[in-house]
Amino acid sequence: MTRLDWTSHQARALKGSVRVPGDKSVSHRALMLGALAEGTSHIRGFLEGEDTRATAAVLQQLGVHIDTPTEGERVVHGMGLHGLRGTTALLDCGNAGTGMRLLAGLLAGQAFDSTLVGDESLSKRPMRRVTDPLASMGATIDTQDGLPPLRIHGGQSLAGIAYTLPVASAQVKSALLLAGLYAQGATEVIEPHPTRDYTERMLAAFGWPIEFAPGRAKLTGGHVLRATNVDVPADFSSAAFFLVAGSIVPGSELHLQAVGLNPRRTGLLQALRLMGADIRVENERESGGEPVGDLVVRHAPLHGIELPEALVPDMIDEFPALFVAATAAAGKTVVRGAAELRVKESDRLASMAAGLRALGATIDEVPDGATIEGSALGGGVIESHGDHRIAMSFAAAGLIANGPVRIHDCGNVATSFPGFMELANGCGFDLRSA
Repeated sequence: MTRLDWTSHQARALKGSVRVPGDKSVSHRALMLGALAEGTSHIRGFLEGEDTRATAAVLQQLGVHIDTPTEGERVVHGMGLHGLRGTTALLDCGNAGTGMRLLAGLLAGQAFDSTLVGDESLSKRPMRRVTDPLASMGATIDTQDGLPPLRIHGGQSLAGIAYTLPVASAQVKSALLLAGLYAQGATEVIEPHPTRDYTERMLAAFGWPIEFAPGRAKLTGGHVLRATNVDVPADFSSAAFFLVAGSIVPGSELHLQAVGLNPRRTGLLQALRLMGADIRVENERESGGEPVGDLVVRHAPLHGIELPEALVPDMIDEFPALFVAATAAAGKTVVRGAAELRVKESDRLASMAAGLRALGATIDEVPDGATIEGSALGGGVIESHGDHRIAMSFAAAGLIANGPVRIHDCGNVATSFPGFMELANGCGFDLRSA
């Protein structure tokens, strides 16, 4: 990963129409299900990020032919459920935690051995949460004390299980459902809180019988995936930085086009509205089984809230952006129930607390959250810890800071949001390579 630093400067009103890149979660899943389907699937709006390209490269190593007619398009020539071919080469997931966890489920049912590896950051992320329940289904996966690499032994007979997730996780749920495609009997996943249902919706779109409702999903093995075309909506997590920026910079009005509005994804939208944000949804529609709409955000005075814990699973990737909004809000914002943030690309609670303190904010970090006081931000130097969402959040913070905000190690932004700087500066950010 190229070492890249940014400096974000205070900006005037943000204006314009923005189309953020395609949804990363949908892009990963469309590739995987397209690879296992009978026939050829055409994906439009595909995220051209390093994470999704890593997943495509892994599937190509397993024999899947994937064409790229134009940027943002993929044509996946399906191999069928049992058509993948083994390789002795390491399967490199890069920085993609979603890719690794979902592929673990997919590969657990194959006839061949495989080894999933990742970059330095991914190699520190916990995998027992997915390997333990997969083992209960009959999979054999070796780890390094619960960390990658994952050495997956092929030729195992999988059996469906009913599994209650100890911690809500769409990635773990998805891995078990993918393994369930290869299992005898029914695989059922019950969640303590409902999480994103991308995998369930897409399995249904590819023709696999599945029952799902908020907080549970159930399928049986022995069916066939049929190729289909997928239109990937714009990524809500990428839109989040513009929703926060438009809310906190006086005089702003931004239009965000064709954003995915899956209700298991839009907790930040509800949280910002509770804080007083002026965000309107227009032109609501459905695309590829996913709800989509255009978002119009205007500057509004924000106030602190006690974030309802029910929203936490639906905004787990958006907390760094929320913390920035909280510094611009009058009063205190209290976050609890978000311990999951400590095992992301970085410890996001610690990273955001340290960064905001470096800019003069008052923040009290606790094991599962933080209390953030609304306060004026000054300039300073931020360590992003190679975490793309930390870097982009402090790019937004710099818009209202009273001095330059220098952000170290921003190269990983390309994993989820290629072209972020150009798009941001096009609507009024003052973001420069440092």
